[in-house]
Amino acid sequence: MTSGTVSPGALQGIRVLDLSRVLAGPWAGQTLADLGARVIKVERPGAGDDTRHWGPPYLKDLEGRDTDQAAYFLAANRGKQSVTIDFTRSEGQQLVRQLAGASDILLENFKVGGLARYGLDYPSLQAINPGLIYCSITGFGQDGPYRDRPGYDFMIQGMGGLMSLTGDPDGQPQKVGVALADVMTGLYATIGVLAALNHRQRTGEGQYIDLALLDVQVATLANQAMNYLVSGRAPGRLGNAHPNIVPYQAFATRDGHIIIAVGNDRQFARLCQRLQHPEWATDPRFVRNADRVTYREELITALAEVIATADSGHWLTELEKAGIPCGPINGLEQVFADPQVRQRGMEVELPHPRAGQVPLVGSPLNLSVTPVTYHRPPPSLGQDTAAVLGDVLGLEEGELARLRAAGVI
Repeated sequence: MTSGTVSPGALQGIRVLDLSRVLAGPWAGQTLADLGARVIKVERPGAGDDTRHWGPPYLKDLEGRDTDQAAYFLAANRGKQSVTIDFTRSEGQQLVRQLAGASDILLENFKVGGLARYGLDYPSLQAINPGLIYCSITGFGQDGPYRDRPGYDFMIQGMGGLMSLTGDPDGQPQKVGVALADVMTGLYATIGVLAALNHRQRTGEGQYIDLALLDVQVATLANQAMNYLVSGRAPGRLGNAHPNIVPYQAFATRDGHIIIAVGNDRQFARLCQRLQHPEWATDPRFVRNADRVTYREELITALAEVIATADSGHWLTELEKAGIPCGPINGLEQVFADPQVRQRGMEVELPHPRAGQVPLVGSPLNLSVTPVTYHRPPPSLGQDTAAVLGDVLGLEEGELARLRAAGVI
């Protein structure tokens, strides 16, 4: 920024009512909060988001005791205000309706029709707030034969084809080590609500977003889906290898493993020079990438024999000199100690009222004029109930005390 000052976030003035829990919806809410939106997270009194209890590990307070914030919860809830409301009660429903009437975006991931019984479905809230952008996240969407089924990331990775592509060819199908279907759904939810905001800016009209984990998983099969649609042949599991590019996989070295990711024929020729086998670059079986895919087994066997003769550090140094894409396979301790990761601010700390400080994973978004800001740590359950209901709805302490005594908040 040329001014030397930090501008407000890009979404300053946007209010998000986050009724979601676990990961996909909260991930969207956290992303919107990073971008400057005010995100009000509504949780069940006494229990809160399920992930508050998905531990250990838990964040420790200054006396070393577990807080109500499991690491899982911390991953997706910074920047938010926590409000406890029991909307199975009529007074709780009215509070949520009022908050929705004062919000721009609503996020929810209840089962199909789950909020209609409380009068908190899109038609009911649109009547109150025609400009509301209402994003529903479910496992399978609002229609279709599976609409009423619960959907969890592990199931979706299996049903959506990702596990058929992941793992060793001779082993079990494998899920990805992160709940990737949930995370990608959270990102698509963010994209959808930002598109809807732009539409509303032009027309004043809100809209409904129907987002399904299974749809997202199928969409993000990317080139592998197209490999099937174009050829009619379903790709299988290749372990760490690539279906369309060779060599593009992990190789064993004398003391570990490295990744070599050759993206074109010129890089392959340089790789052959560094491995002291320039003849491979002119071998008719290996000259073009299409040839290398055809003769994958022969080439990989030859490469593996050479790479196994030296340590990982040797090969990484040699290949980096030649401009050949390569890298180590890091554990998380190496990831967060990596100078590039540190330079890019991917670990941040925020003051925390109970723990003193809380470590968090940074956002990858780098905007030059409206940068991401980390203004709130993940909240304790209900810590903002009085402040939000007083500020947004104008409730005074006497009314708050009555609702508190009645178990509504």
